[in-house]
Amino acid sequence: MPAVAPTTEPAIIFLSGYAEAHYRFRGDLIAQLVGEGWRVYALAPDYDAAKEARVIELGAIPMTISLERNGLSLVRDMRSLVALYRVFRRIRPAIFFGYFIKPVIYGAIAAWLARVPRRVVMVAGLGFVFIDADRGTSAKARVLKAVVNSLYWLAFRLSHRVIFQNPDDFELMVKSGVAPRDRAMLVDGSGVNLDRFPLRTTPRDAQRRLTFIWVGRLLREKGVVELVEATKIVREQGFDVEVLLVGGVDSNPGSLTEATVQGWHEAGVITWTGKVDDVRPYLAQSDVFVLPSYREGLPRSTQEAMAIGLAVITTDVPGCRETVVDGVNGMLVPVRSAPAIADAMIRYAREPGLATQHAAAGRALVERKFDVRVINRHMRAALIGSQPT
Repeated sequence: MPAVAPTTEPAIIFLSGYAEAHYRFRGDLIAQLVGEGWRVYALAPDYDAAKEARVIELGAIPMTISLERNGLSLVRDMRSLVALYRVFRRIRPAIFFGYFIKPVIYGAIAAWLARVPRRVVMVAGLGFVFIDADRGTSAKARVLKAVVNSLYWLAFRLSHRVIFQNPDDFELMVKSGVAPRDRAMLVDGSGVNLDRFPLRTTPRDAQRRLTFIWVGRLLREKGVVELVEATKIVREQGFDVEVLLVGGVDSNPGSLTEATVQGWHEAGVITWTGKVDDVRPYLAQSDVFVLPSYREGLPRSTQEAMAIGLAVITTDVPGCRETVVDGVNGMLVPVRSAPAIADAMIRYAREPGLATQHAAAGRALVERKFDVRVINRHMRAALIGSQPT
């Protein structure tokens, strides 16, 4: 961990469960704050040289912190809490901002103990804890949800502002009493840099197979298994389509194994690219984006696909449904339904102009609702404690 040099610049700490999120989801915001004279520290548990370089490019200071992303261990989590407290006391930031479950919970507690003047947290989706518990799969899942809710209750009351990314999560947390209504606010996701994701202008090659693309971490709750099953149905009905899976396996308990995904690839069901640094070339060669997720905050991947000019198939669940107007810029399908996904894919295959029509509407929606410049005005106001300009 680098030493903290004395400085007269006001400091702000960003804390995430994984380093990539700092530049992948918060990069434009970090660069803006640095440009305004803030000294931004980007804390995460999994830095390597490449990730540090990406954060440094933004003008921020990467710092490795001991914080396990997954699982609950009282001893390890208390060690993380103490480590965070010590860092906050040493840096003495004016603002703390945490996102993802453990950064929100333990970051808010540590920032309060360290007397950080302003504390802001963001729930970027409620995640697998709530998905499993809501299905009633096990008593363990329900107990875990209760524990997380209790910890959220505490963290939210130690924070000055609690940001949610979709109205379902907002209402669930507020109506249940977990989040105080007077501190909660809603922001339309992370936003998309429209200069970095410009609308493609090259006409589609009619000789190329219709291409569907999925992008993300290879988690079961992202609907990957259902997409693979849907692809098999589509092929069995005689439609020659290409399906790309762009992303890597993860340490999350819900991650698929590399052997499973590689098996699909070798069998020719899908084409797996593995994890890539830049998704734009893959989006540019595709026609329809597919995200059959079980629940999201407000998926950045869908917004990026819409910005570049893709129609979207996604599930009618919290987060996902905020990105698609059914029949306008894509199609909403029931969750966990491979046949429904297959039906949507087949409709695009049968109506070649439909994807182009939906793509144009999707780009317009992104420009109106998900432009990162608009999103970051609200994010900055939440962090600094002012009104958006």
